[in-house]
Formats: sequence, structure tokens, C-alpha cells
Amino acid sequence: MTYRACAVIPVYNHGATVGAVVTRLHAQGLPCILVDDGSDSDCAAVLNEQADLRDVYLVRRQVNGGKGAAVEDGLRKAQALGYTHALQVDADGQHALEDIPAFLTASQAHPQAVVCGAPIYGNDIPRSRYYGRWLTHVWVWINTLSFDIRDAMCGFRLYPLASVIAVFDSVDTGKRMDFDIGVLVHLHWRGVPMHWISTPVIYPENGISHFQGLRDNYLISRMHARLFFGMLRRAPSLVYRRLRRKRQP
Repeated sequence: MTYRACAVIPVYNHGATVGAVVTRLHAQGLPCILVDDGSDSDCAAVLNEQADLRDVYLVRRQVNGGKGAAVEDGLRKAQALGYTHALQVDADGQHALEDIPAFLTASQAHPQAVVCGAPIYGNDIPRSRYYGRWLTHVWVWINTLSFDIRDAMCGFRLYPLASVIAVFDSVDTGKRMDFDIGVLVHLHWRGVPMHWISTPVIYPENGISHFQGLRDNYLISRMHARLFFGMLRRAPSLVYRRLRRKRQP
């Protein structure tokens, strides 16, 4: 199939920032799929205005289901529209959109691979988030029996749609902040190649975060536990894959 890429943007009350994100994505030739995850009326009105623009598609969820649910709906919409690849981007301006050409170049060169952002953090990252990410790194290394996944929580990724939709059709990858971890580990288990691009990630002053410490840390911990038991079933094949890769010249 002809390579066709778009961007998928989950939106929950990011009316003040989503327009600028769409403008920057359009400037780089990417159509946009906005997923309204039950936003309030002010944000919904902004999204209606964006949907009037060329190459902007709006998927509306009446009830907030979480980041993972919104991204999944957006990726399914992208496939239904005939796209082969989709870039997952946050609506709050957190990601370095100037790195998109590097993502697209890597994806076109390796169309079967997931192109993932390996975040470079500044001093603005909250300490609790920073240390929490390192705990997740350790669990992901355990659950993949490898160091292949450099960061499982960065939501700046370009997916091959056929591969990621196949995962959605077979397993629950998580509906909220556990999604980014769940989907990437399942893709790794399936042998989907991964290409990493170092990219700055910022935490804007007065930015809107929907991370809820108690709920989302519980969901992330539960996801790690589920993945651990999934790893135990797959351990022989994962070890064999590592050994085979080491033997290759």
C-alpha cells in the first residue's frame, strides 16, 4: 500500500492549545484526527471550529474514557480513512513537533516499525513523574526481558496501523495512562521493530495535566502486573529471540 500518514490527537479540555498543535502539524503536511474525549462545551466549540478546516477529522466521545480509549478510537478512524501510519501527539504542546520530519523519514525507511520518541527532559519535569518513569523503565525491562524499549510512557509515536490495530483486536492495552505502556509492550512481544528518536519533552507552565496520581498509578501498577504474567508465558520465546539476535552477524 502507498504510505499515508496522519496525526491522531486525543483532546480533553485542551481548547487553548489544540489549535496551535493542528496548525503546526498542517505546516508539515499531516492531516489531523482530533478525538474529543468528552470535553466541556468550550473545548468542544473549539474542536468544531477545527473540524471545519481542510484535512481535519473529528471523532467525538460523549463520555470521557481516558487517553488510551481516545487514541484507540483515533487510530481506528485513521485506518478507516485509508491511512497506513499515524502519529500520536498530545494536544497540550508538550511534544517537540519540529522533530516530526525525523519521525516520518524513519517511518518511511522502516514502514513496519513503530517510531518512538525517547524523551529528553529539562528541569521542568515534576520529580514525582521523573522517579515514577524510572520505576516503569525497570518493569518494562523485566516484562520484555530486554532493554529494547527506551521509554514506554512517551506518547509521541508513529504507529504502523496494521500492527497496532491487530493488537487492539486481541488484547486490552489499557484505556487511560496505562495505555502507552501496554500497547508498546504488546507490540514488542509481537516482534514489531522499534526505532527511537531522541526528542525534548516540556511541561508547560500552567499546563493542563490529566494525570491523577492515585487512580493512574494504580492502573499503571495493575498493567505492569498483567504484563508480568504475560511475560512469564512468553519467556521462552523472548529468550530465544534474544539469543538468535546475538548470533546474527
